[in-house]
Amino acid sequence: MSASFTAAAPSEVGAAPPAAPPTLPSPADEVRRFWAVAAFGALLVAIGLGAAHFMETHGHAVTGMSNQIVWGLPHVFAIFMIVAASGVLNVASVGSVFGQTVYKARAPLSGLLSLALLGGGLFVLMLDLGRPDRIVVAATHYNFKSVFAWNVFLYSGLFAIVAVYLWTLMERRMNRYAPAAGLAAFIWRFVLTTGTGSIFAFLVARQAYASALLAPMFIVLSFAWGLAVFLIVQSAMYAWNGLALPVAIQRRMTRLLGIFVAAAAYMVLVYHGTQLYATKLHGFERFLLLDGGVYPLLFWVGYVGLGTLWPLTLLLAPSPLGVRGTVLAAALVVLGGFAFLYAFIVGGQAWPLDIFSGYTASSTFMDGQVDAYTPRLPEWLLGLGGLGLAFLVTAVGVRVLRFMPQDDFARFDLAAGQPVATTGTTAARKG
Repeated sequence: MSASFTAAAPSEVGAAPPAAPPTLPSPADEVRRFWAVAAFGALLVAIGLGAAHFMETHGHAVTGMSNQIVWGLPHVFAIFMIVAASGVLNVASVGSVFGQTVYKARAPLSGLLSLALLGGGLFVLMLDLGRPDRIVVAATHYNFKSVFAWNVFLYSGLFAIVAVYLWTLMERRMNRYAPAAGLAAFIWRFVLTTGTGSIFAFLVARQAYASALLAPMFIVLSFAWGLAVFLIVQSAMYAWNGLALPVAIQRRMTRLLGIFVAAAAYMVLVYHGTQLYATKLHGFERFLLLDGGVYPLLFWVGYVGLGTLWPLTLLLAPSPLGVRGTVLAAALVVLGGFAFLYAFIVGGQAWPLDIFSGYTASSTFMDGQVDAYTPRLPEWLLGLGGLGLAFLVTAVGVRVLRFMPQDDFARFDLAAGQPVATTGTTAARKG
């Protein structure tokens, strides 16, 4: 990750002298910094693997999970990364499918982040389900009545399509196929996120999830979460190279994130509105939104307050949002996403199944009772291991290949964001 600058065009008489280019670290310092970053990511992955091995050898008794709550904190990490992997690809789709030049320059980074996040999510998912040594069986024996079997194809299909898409973007001879590959990735990511939402919607034994709105809700949530992750990584890359993202581009992307966050909040509102319309779900909605302990707290404070309202005030403010404000808003959206998923996934399992409608069930197997769940340390570490893998793949990919957005500053009026005549001022970058 390095940057180089060509000489700026001569300034007009009387005009202020051009600002000096930022001081960049020496090549040796940059190499040391890269290896430090890579070692940090590898350490997180090793810790995640160690946590998975500990749970594998000691059993799920060392976790906070139970027979009722079988998807705990690691699944929150996994689902967030898988949904965000779909959403981050939206940046490339806006460029390739809808022809937006600003986003087209960011398509390679978008594809890399999609692969990294999907890899991190599957890392957690496979190690959390137990018996990862049986992955070959799961990949060769299918029950097509199960949405889980569909997802085997959806995940592997996204890997293959995005890999081909990146090839068409980065190999000049294949560039003419990029629009077709981008369209295929655009369609596939919608199907994949539909499958992720349907995992919950189709569950028979967890009536709290049952809603046809979950698939479209997850698609809209993926827009916000994926773009938030993209903006954080993009800001880090520009800071690493001592560059500043053009104000016009930053304003356009932050506004888009604001629209996505608002749309996601609307879909969540509609989802809970339909749930409240069904009398049989009033108990669950009251539990999740009012008196369920940590779950209402995470929903209202974590998702609504910190993850939606606060970012919206930053992203949709009339004044331009700086780099720090952009990163803060995006980080809040990410944290809000984790809070939403924890309340949705764990809270939905903690609420008991209504076995006999109109009757109260009780047994020694906790029928009719709200179950308790507290995540244990190995679960936190496994989730962080998945994030570490996504971080490591991104860092190495950006170091090895040209994933840095290649903006044509000579044709872009940084103040107004409109194409202008070439002035002779250029900035060459190498990702």
